[in-house]
Amino acid sequence: MHSFQSFTADMMECSPFDKIGKEWMLVTAGNEEKVNTMTASWGGMGVMWGKNAAFIVIRQSRYTKEFIDKEGTFSLSFLGEKHRNMLKYLGTVSGRTEDKIKEAGVEINYQNGVPYVDQANLVLICRAMSATELKPEEFLDSEIDEKWYADKDYHTLYIAEITDFLAR
Repeated sequence: MHSFQSFTADMMECSPFDKIGKEWMLVTAGNEEKVNTMTASWGGMGVMWGKNAAFIVIRQSRYTKEFIDKEGTFSLSFLGEKHRNMLKYLGTVSGRTEDKIKEAGVEINYQNGVPYVDQANLVLICRAMSATELKPEEFLDSEIDEKWYADKDYHTLYIAEITDFLAR
């Protein structure tokens, strides 16, 4: 496998709509001792507070959320269509109940102490700048709560600075 190379934000030539919404991504957080990852298909990229930023939402019940809250950093790994089955598995099994990283054959590597999935072709290393709990009284569209939160497992919105862009 070829090693990753750093690049700058202005070299990024992909659609976040395709990368996140169609291809999906793995949100990975933790440290050298313990790591968890989860599949996500909601989020975005842009500029916030003068920094290149990623926006992700993690439900309160997700194990990965504990790692993000503890470490304050995470990665977004984009693996592409050939890893669709791995992404489906990592999105349905909890790391609380089994070693899903090992079971899925995921290889973890680190960039400045932040874990990422080594099978990726694009990785964004992120440092959380804010965490906002989404609440039903804040939804301006009345359908959101009923359609997406019937179980009342609301998301936390993280806005994070992208500190490193890595690609093969």
